[in-house]
Amino acid sequence: MQHVLVLICDPERPALDETRARAVAAALRAAGARVDAAVWLAAGVACDLPFSAIDPAVAQDAASAALEGAPIDAVAVPTAGRRKRLLVCDMESTIIENEMLDELADFLGLRARVAAITARAMNGEIDFQAALAERVGLLKGLPVSTLDEAATRIRVMPGATALIATMRLGGAYCALVSGGFTHFTRLVRGRLGFDLDAANTLEVAGDTLAGTVAAPVLGKEAKLATLALLCEQKSIAVADSMAVGDGANDLPMLQGAGLGVAFRAKPAVAAAVGARVDHGDLTALLYLQGYRRSDFVTRSPT
Repeated sequence: MQHVLVLICDPERPALDETRARAVAAALRAAGARVDAAVWLAAGVACDLPFSAIDPAVAQDAASAALEGAPIDAVAVPTAGRRKRLLVCDMESTIIENEMLDELADFLGLRARVAAITARAMNGEIDFQAALAERVGLLKGLPVSTLDEAATRIRVMPGATALIATMRLGGAYCALVSGGFTHFTRLVRGRLGFDLDAANTLEVAGDTLAGTVAAPVLGKEAKLATLALLCEQKSIAVADSMAVGDGANDLPMLQGAGLGVAFRAKPAVAAAVGARVDHGDLTALLYLQGYRRSDFVTRSPT
């Protein structure tokens, strides 16, 4: 079969069963597809439906209709080349649940103001670089020690540990590329075992933040460029790369990767990317590659 429709739900709230898998298979056949038997990757959580003869987008639409609003993602991927050799990840609201600028602003009583700007920037309503400069400017005078305090609030996204550890064990190179700040990406890289991290550097004046970011600013163009550079440096075909993110500054990277996944993404991003995960956790990216639950590991190789 040319493609696989992967059905995935939140492992904390299993919602997938044989009845729903059969309903989706029937919907694919009604749309003109040839469909093989379901292959279960994790009982109650994820399964493959190999299919051919219809467009992947048509298959996803048919599946969504058949699922009737159930909290299950349906993502069509090519059968060939499912296992990826490069993973490039956004950090905030993707690998971690936080937006660290919002956390820093909280120390100044400005969380709501900064969070509103963040939301507009991530949905592509305002320019990312201008929004970054405005938000960082509000942090001027904040003690540098606050960065460490904010770091204690970091919450790793469910499934992130297994995603990175399992892909690294399988030989993939994993990069964390963020429009946020190096102070936090270094910590998350070490905690989860990423091979590389890249982000922006907050400038300081003595023991306080200067309210500026060192040039050049890492934004959407730099994220895409990092993906391309890593493919070249590691001799990895673009088709063998995967990228994941949620915001507008991730969009070029998601569209440029072999498989770009919009993870619990802002509406404008989700609408522009073929593969979207709204319900599953980050282990969904492993299921998209054909990994079974029994393949997962939770500690990255050294």
